[in-house]
Amino acid sequence: MAAPLPRRTFLRGAGAALALPWLGAMNPALGGYREPTGGRLATPPLRSAFLFKPNGMRPDQWTPEGDGEQYELSPLLKPLAGVKGDFSVLENLWNEQAVGRNGHWPKIPAYLSGGYVVRTSGRDLDIGGQTADQLLAQELGDRTPLPSLELGVDEAYSGVDNIGGGFTRIYGSHIAWRDRHTPVPKEIVPRLAFDRLFRSGPKTPPVSGFTTRQQAVTDSLATDDTSVLDLVLDDAKDLRRKVGVEDRAKLDEYLASVRSVETRIENALKPQKRWINEGRFDVPRPGPGIPEDFTEHTRLMLDVLVLAFWTDTTRVATYMFGNAQTGRNFSFLDGVSGSYHSLSHHKNEPKGIATYVKINAWHSVQLAYLLEKMKGLKEADGTLLDHSQILFGCTIKDGNAHQEHDLPILLAGGGNGAYRPGRRVRFEKDTPLCNVLLRMLQTAGVERDAFGDSTAVAQNL
Repeated sequence: MAAPLPRRTFLRGAGAALALPWLGAMNPALGGYREPTGGRLATPPLRSAFLFKPNGMRPDQWTPEGDGEQYELSPLLKPLAGVKGDFSVLENLWNEQAVGRNGHWPKIPAYLSGGYVVRTSGRDLDIGGQTADQLLAQELGDRTPLPSLELGVDEAYSGVDNIGGGFTRIYGSHIAWRDRHTPVPKEIVPRLAFDRLFRSGPKTPPVSGFTTRQQAVTDSLATDDTSVLDLVLDDAKDLRRKVGVEDRAKLDEYLASVRSVETRIENALKPQKRWINEGRFDVPRPGPGIPEDFTEHTRLMLDVLVLAFWTDTTRVATYMFGNAQTGRNFSFLDGVSGSYHSLSHHKNEPKGIATYVKINAWHSVQLAYLLEKMKGLKEADGTLLDHSQILFGCTIKDGNAHQEHDLPILLAGGGNGAYRPGRRVRFEKDTPLCNVLLRMLQTAGVERDAFGDSTAVAQNL
């Protein structure tokens, strides 16, 4: 048995020492408004959000009748009646690299990357490519205090799903990946998400033994051109080989938080023009912890997303309504009891289908909440929704059969005039979802001719 790591453990590099968060391997038994210094933008910027819903949608309740602008809202689209003219239903899209390998786990990272997700227990994560949101953050993120904002409601999973083919559950916990090997941690606590928008930067997690002098070294290096993480990277790689899968995930999340601080400091030192809204959108600072009411929790996180866009704190965001195979109990809905994932396997029995549809409809209501709030915020010559592009979708068509073809996908917002929403858009069968992602990237100003497994830029949007 390997000796436990001392609690006063540091990653060390040339002239830098970075304290680590507490890891299980250490225990042998286990803001306000300020005028932007770069000036103001004359017109609203484009915001991009990518939303994920777990466990699919009931197809015959999602797919509408009719064509083009004359389509009729299906039962699962009716909660969106108030914004019907602000979104389009996209059909016949898929991620070919996710077909036939597992019902859930490798499909989640492929949602925004289109890549082939390597089967692993967690040591060698590889999703085949960077996700679209993080490419946007990489290309455009220096224009705002936060390059991107990752939100959700479920804590990240650990362990391996041996029944589901030996994939690490980490894959099912993240839709945002900085590169093909590195997931971006999401925030699930409303107050902490809110504080990221208005405080000077996320604080380094308090660690026993991290002295004022060492903090000063980290802070001074972060304001220099040298990255603290770059200085200690070799030490970090060596440590990752000595700890287990769960500790590696903690270490990666911690290092990502430090990198986030560095990025915010770098952005502050080279300020860009910001968009300033004259109107008010008041979101009180949430209370501590996670609300017991799941609907309240969900909406608080959506409020933070809207606030981040409204204040131009970031122009790129992801949101997960739940992790893969989420076992969330929706017993607060009439007639619903049990794990959401279990209920999604309704076996085509009428009672099971009815329960599954109720949960699907709840998600449609929450999506409507977000879009209606964005539509209600007047901005320049339109609304916040007009100046956004919002992708909402699932990585399987139906929770019972795990079909990979014709995914439930919706694109909302006007894209600063780039889109013509309010329609049912049917692409050719098995069109790569990456064609749509490529269009979104180009609309946001990222000059790419291809992305993931794209075959062309999606037209007719």
